[in-house]
Amino acid sequence: MEGVLTPEVWIAVAERTQIPALRRTTRDEPDYDKLMHYRIDLMDRHGITLSKIQEVIAGLPLLPGALDFLNELRRRTQVIILSDTFEQFAQPFLRQMGWPTLFCHRLTVVNDRITGYELRMPDQKRQSVAALQSLNYRVIAAGDSFNDTSMLGQADHGFLVHAPENVVRQFPQFPAVTSHGDLLARITACL
Repeated sequence: MEGVLTPEVWIAVAERTQIPALRRTTRDEPDYDKLMHYRIDLMDRHGITLSKIQEVIAGLPLLPGALDFLNELRRRTQVIILSDTFEQFAQPFLRQMGWPTLFCHRLTVVNDRITGYELRMPDQKRQSVAALQSLNYRVIAAGDSFNDTSMLGQADHGFLVHAPENVVRQFPQFPAVTSHGDLLARITACL
């Protein structure tokens, strides 16, 4: 979701709080657990609450062209969003996107402070694709960062979209596109 349909939440929070260290995302750090513990530690040290993050998210628009892309894609096929975001972050984006199905994780929160997180399951994006395939669905997937590559590899067709050069270079087996229009054309060709 983030980086493909929506802005990166953590980058927006970093800008609003003026804590540049929060700009680190899965595009930079492939170890999700390490990244989340790093973020939780930073939030604790700087007193950043869940409600502050939700306030930032509430003011974020979708990426340009994302809603048109999503609506056109839904006219052609079913769409499920697999994300490493959290239930507590997703509501404003889901509202803007017309409430698509989202599989994601959950934060552990005590007195408005984020103290941890609960993964739906390890490698949930790849596992979700495999589960859909076990039900005899063909899956076309798109993502932008390291934490998407196992999902892309499991899918029948996988594409990088808006991915940084370091990810594109490391995973040349996945065609890389730079616009929603190009991604829609690639997906349509696979249907």
